[in-house]
Amino acid sequence: MSGHLPVMLAEVLETLAPQAGQVIVDGTFGGGGYTRAILAAAPCQVIGLDRDPDAFARGKSLEQEIPGRFTMVQTQFSKLDELQAPIDAIVLDIGVSSFQIDQPERGFSFMQDGPLDMRMGKDGPSAADVVAHLSEAELSTLFHIYGEEREARRIARAIVTDRVATPYLRTSELAGVVSRVIGRKHQDHIHPATRVFQALRIYVNDEMGELERALVAAEAILPPGGRLVVVTFHSLEDRAVKTFLNDRSKEAVGSRHAPAQAGPAASFTLINRKPLNATEAEVASNPRARSAKLRAAIRTSAPARAGRVTGLSGVPTLDQIKRAA
Repeated sequence: MSGHLPVMLAEVLETLAPQAGQVIVDGTFGGGGYTRAILAAAPCQVIGLDRDPDAFARGKSLEQEIPGRFTMVQTQFSKLDELQAPIDAIVLDIGVSSFQIDQPERGFSFMQDGPLDMRMGKDGPSAADVVAHLSEAELSTLFHIYGEEREARRIARAIVTDRVATPYLRTSELAGVVSRVIGRKHQDHIHPATRVFQALRIYVNDEMGELERALVAAEAILPPGGRLVVVTFHSLEDRAVKTFLNDRSKEAVGSRHAPAQAGPAASFTLINRKPLNATEAEVASNPRARSAKLRAAIRTSAPARAGRVTGLSGVPTLDQIKRAA
């Protein structure tokens, strides 16, 4: 289906370099585009992960098509280190899938009206719950940090004021208030609500926490020579991957004024110093690829380092919202 094209597929395959007999994890199965291509590229095995029940159902169907070579697991990709099989490579395509965007009932997009949901796993607090329970200051922080929205305060103030009379339950309602508050300038290339919807989606699904935990898990589970390939779609994701891989690929350095300080050995070697971008031809045929960046690294024999996952400071956790709902 043209609406569900795997992004940067050629670059992913070249960087992943699947080999016969390997076990490769597709940590974000989605529509299965990467998985099918990997299985076609080499006589290897693939384990697909996805917390979305719809994606899990698609994966179980693929299991029947390719018996013995593909296994589908319904779980968060941050838990990939809980897999029992030895893993040779991992690929992650971060963010929302085209399947999720194209289903109005999932509530990920404002292009068609639907319930204000956005839950990838279909469990826990929804976007409507978040909008209903966060304070003006918390919503402002959320929109500013996760959406990089300049008008975060004004939008948060309008939401908190208006929800007293009518709760926000539909995507069109939330998109409407954002459009009313900040308008749409002629030079704008995106809908006014884009950043607010992005922020809510990231928060509802703890996407930044999931990504950080997945990177730490990949470091823990990959053997020497194992490959990690990550495709991101916005600056927050890319920054997190860049920071992690740059940190893990650093060796202790010194200068003529000070000797090198002893520190942990590099646990990864970068495959490319700079991220790969989608080609102009791909962007022309698949606009979703426009912001895609691919970063990759190879695991060394150095021990994994202790990871640290940070939350969004000043905003309640999803569990706290659930208890307040």
